[in-house]
Amino acid sequence: MASNLNVLSIGASRNIGYFSAVRLLEKGATVTFLLRSPSAFDSDTIIQKFVKSGHARLVKGDASNEADTERAWKEAGAVDAVIFSVGTYPKFQLSQGFVQTPVNLVTQCFLNVLCTIPTYPDAPQPKIIVISSTGLTPSAHAALPCLLKPLYGVVLAAPHKDKIGMERAIAHCAGWAWDPTADGPVSEEEILGEGWTERKGLPAPGSLKRMLVVRPALLTDGKCAADEGKGKGYRVSETELGGYTISRKDTAHFVVDALTRRWDEFENKRVNVAY
Repeated sequence: MASNLNVLSIGASRNIGYFSAVRLLEKGATVTFLLRSPSAFDSDTIIQKFVKSGHARLVKGDASNEADTERAWKEAGAVDAVIFSVGTYPKFQLSQGFVQTPVNLVTQCFLNVLCTIPTYPDAPQPKIIVISSTGLTPSAHAALPCLLKPLYGVVLAAPHKDKIGMERAIAHCAGWAWDPTADGPVSEEEILGEGWTERKGLPAPGSLKRMLVVRPALLTDGKCAADEGKGKGYRVSETELGGYTISRKDTAHFVVDALTRRWDEFENKRVNVAY
């Protein structure tokens, strides 16, 4: 059940973060959104309903700014869980191909989240769910359907480089092994920043508990098949699935299901989700 959950949502103005937040709100949770433009929800009747009830809190700020992120933690109060779904779309430039600006947006936003985690004297460390992507590691790329390999290798190369940086930060703080050959090489100065392991507030190696990394297949805007009970639904596995797609709404379904009902099954794991 989610009725007593207090959730901080970073990157939830749309897509997976948004759909996850709505599902949680409808289950009775309280969700604090960190938003660059809270006005984005001005005409959103669903969110406004929960704003009026006090279950949705809108905090103006940018996760790429550490002070804004720290303020979001404070305004949220004692947080039970964080859903981090920051992402961006690459743009095509004739001289460089598909690029992302800044190149390390996701990684730096997530480092800000890590460096500002409060210590709750009477509560456990918050559960943290991050949205990553399939196809990041060499083995994951090899398992992709052949038709998707050019898309992942060219169009999505820049955002995936950023996601690898985020996962590297998670592995460091959670105490997970990291093999650059198997898990993916990281340009630490470019993506993580020089001296990133010495940043003030960064959890010590092995001290970050209660993590879940979700790696969805190619995302679509389709319906939530899990809600409709059609077909076999989506698949979840720590091993590569080789699937083509999954909808953002079904990914959100898994996020909320894992958080509210199946946490013991998925805690401290990296899982793939696909049809």
